[in-house]
Amino acid sequence: MSTAPSTTKDGTPQPAAPAPGPRGPWAPLRPLVLRLHFYAGVLVAPFLLVAAVTGFLYAGAFQAEKLVYAHEMTVPVGDVELPMSEQVAAARKAHPEGTVTAVRPSPQEDATTRVLLSGVEGVGATHSLAVFVDPYTGEVRGALEQYGSTGALPLRTWIDEFHRDLRLGENGRLYSELAASWLWVIAGGGVALWFSRRRALRKVRGTGGRRRTLGLHGTVGVWAAAGFFFLSATGLTWSQYAGAHIDELRTSLGQSTPAVSAAGGGEHAGHDAAAGDGGDGEHGVGIDRILAAARAEGLGDPVEIVPPADTESAYVVRQVQRSWPTKQDAVAVDPATGEVTDVLRFEEFPVLAKLTRWGIDLHTGVLFGLVNQIALMALALALVLLILWGYRMWWQRGRGSAFGRPIPRGAWAQVPPYVLVPLMAAIAVLGYFLPLLGIPLAVFLAVDVVLGEIAYRRGRRASV
Repeated sequence: MSTAPSTTKDGTPQPAAPAPGPRGPWAPLRPLVLRLHFYAGVLVAPFLLVAAVTGFLYAGAFQAEKLVYAHEMTVPVGDVELPMSEQVAAARKAHPEGTVTAVRPSPQEDATTRVLLSGVEGVGATHSLAVFVDPYTGEVRGALEQYGSTGALPLRTWIDEFHRDLRLGENGRLYSELAASWLWVIAGGGVALWFSRRRALRKVRGTGGRRRTLGLHGTVGVWAAAGFFFLSATGLTWSQYAGAHIDELRTSLGQSTPAVSAAGGGEHAGHDAAAGDGGDGEHGVGIDRILAAARAEGLGDPVEIVPPADTESAYVVRQVQRSWPTKQDAVAVDPATGEVTDVLRFEEFPVLAKLTRWGIDLHTGVLFGLVNQIALMALALALVLLILWGYRMWWQRGRGSAFGRPIPRGAWAQVPPYVLVPLMAAIAVLGYFLPLLGIPLAVFLAVDVVLGEIAYRRGRRASV
């Protein structure tokens, strides 16, 4: 005896439910994951969309920067480079304002030297004025505001700040931390849902409407998921709240990033180092001997020379190459004698410190250069498409209604206690370390429970 297939309210035939199989822990969890994926996707997607678009632009800004600022960054190759002291003097003659805080010698034959100044009017406290000097002629090619350890110039700095905090300062950083906190949850839920579906429902070819959109959304999401997990994890390492917890954990494990000691430049540092110091970066024996001492310790280009912070401190010369292979060695040099007082090698960094360094550099597109940047742009584009397809599915689910049809409630009630209790404990731990995941999730659960209780009581009254 056959029965007619069930239909929806508008008369559309509804596919027959698959034959029931053995119920494992995933069966009661699936509706819960589906509901969380749906609402997290709808509510967090605008933040992710901003992060994806600005991340796409930031990855492309490395190459754009070379074109926009070619005059300042590059020079014709000459025969012999001038002493570093003469290059710094040329920069100071053109820009006597402020104080020299660092010098980045020309890292390659056709590149300029950068002399970085702080305390310049109109330049932010966390930024520097970079004066670009031709290392062969001493000609000042220009001056631009610079930000960060990668030497971002105005174009990349603007995009970077918008990506990080919407240019709203510390409060604006909450947006990017919220996006990073939820990206891995949404991606992980999507992957679990995709592989739990019947194989026939995962096909894209020959389908149309919402099913085709779902197929595209799922296929691209699965392929890009590993990249999203990586972006989420590395983005959290320097976020405001989760980043602080990660730093505390690394410190407690003895895995924090070490620094070369610049304290105590020598017994004569307090006298000789002060001689000739007029905010020009020249202390004691002078910057040329300092650079020579660092070269003798094996510090090849690119390097940054940081003058002593006070009369009791040493020069710090550190490598600043973030691309592969990473060069992050550093030395401290006594300004009075030109002798190296401390050496720090990247190979001596703790494992987690190295992984953090590589993770951040991969996230920002510098570890593998152009290939790295193209991969980031592809991930950002994939995220934009997934968000657009997700909203389209929401629209198609509601058949054109204003907000689409929501996922039914009741998922929590279907989860057995032996699964629900450990799950809630894991969520509580995650919520502590990732507050911008835990707090919104707790609010969502509370609202969901309250609305569910209201709906339940209304249903009971209606049935009386």
